[in-house]
Amino acid sequence: MASPSSITDTASALRIRGARLVDGTGTAPVEDAVLLIDGGTLRYAGPAPQAPQSPPGVAELDAAGRTVLPGFFDCHVHLGFAHGSPHARRGELDPVLLTLDTADRLRQTLEAGITTARDLGGLPAGYRTAVAAGRIVGPRLHTAVRIISHTGGHADVRLPDGTDLSGGMSEIADTADEARLAVRRVLRDGADLVKVCATGGMASPYDQPEDEGLLEDEIRAVVDEARRHGGKPVAAHAQGTAGILNALRGGVTSLEHAYGLDRHALELSGEQDVFIVPTLSTVYAGIDRDTMPDYHYQKKVRWSGITKENIARAIEHGARIALGTDAAVGPHGRNLMELSYLADLGMSPMDAIVAGTRTSAELLGVSDRLGTLEPGKAADLVICDGDPLSDIGILGIPSNIRCVVQDGVIRKNTL
Repeated sequence: MASPSSITDTASALRIRGARLVDGTGTAPVEDAVLLIDGGTLRYAGPAPQAPQSPPGVAELDAAGRTVLPGFFDCHVHLGFAHGSPHARRGELDPVLLTLDTADRLRQTLEAGITTARDLGGLPAGYRTAVAAGRIVGPRLHTAVRIISHTGGHADVRLPDGTDLSGGMSEIADTADEARLAVRRVLRDGADLVKVCATGGMASPYDQPEDEGLLEDEIRAVVDEARRHGGKPVAAHAQGTAGILNALRGGVTSLEHAYGLDRHALELSGEQDVFIVPTLSTVYAGIDRDTMPDYHYQKKVRWSGITKENIARAIEHGARIALGTDAAVGPHGRNLMELSYLADLGMSPMDAIVAGTRTSAELLGVSDRLGTLEPGKAADLVICDGDPLSDIGILGIPSNIRCVVQDGVIRKNTL
């Protein structure tokens, strides 16, 4: 867990000089840039010759030619789970140790450059409150709390005798009316968004990714109920094509994974301005025959090529792609390797950075204050070694993330 001093630090004035600025808007980098921060807000980010003078005594950081970027987002994590731990055993874990381990994963994720994260199942809202109140350090959080699934679906991890091993991760609904009640329950428990299973999945033993999950009318009921409660967004676990189409027709905000995103589904997602969160880490770093049950491994191998083909086409067609990793399936604290996987399928390094910053902020509805380094926005930024526009893989190595600033507070500094 974080040291007491790092938890109680407050935002103060800060000047960063000698930086290569990549501001998250997609515009060309600024060499020899200066950034001025005051009270947690970015006051200036641009060329050094035009930078205003700082008052006497302002703390300074010398980036020494390193690259400064916006704080990154991971829009699909499971911080309540250790990497490789079976979700179905969560209920057997010591809750005290689980809390401490989760706090450590939050810190690890922040220090990897993720200043904002969206947890899509298994993280109680109390962690969001604890981070916001400064009681622990981690990315600012949006959490779905639990996952809405049908009986026998992707998030149903009950034993045949009815014993629920999810530790409260799952919310079961088998009709449109039950789906509405499920939404009300997760929102009552503090959810910032609603997550549904529109398909089966890789890790679930009872179904296949191409199986349909909640049906179109049930998803539509979820979306309508979320609308009635402040317009909460709806994320759909959607892997196979039929379920992807159900989710799109039901009106979801984002497609998670989207492995089976064929041409028709891609066109429909564009027409409806739906975000795609490909979680390529589950393909590139989430396949390990030695640690996975055989059914899980076989499904992953079978879908790997399909995923790469479909997501590469989505990138080529300019789909609205946000960054997500499904961390827990892959390792925590290496979230920004996802940028390399996007680049491997055809996305330029600059576009990958925009996906992980500005576009992700748009998905979470916080682009008015996060996602780009522009005056007036929150001072969330990272300083990394090297030039990620020449080698995007730099960002995926945590030791290359030399400094992390969140709301004007230095959370990590190895400069």
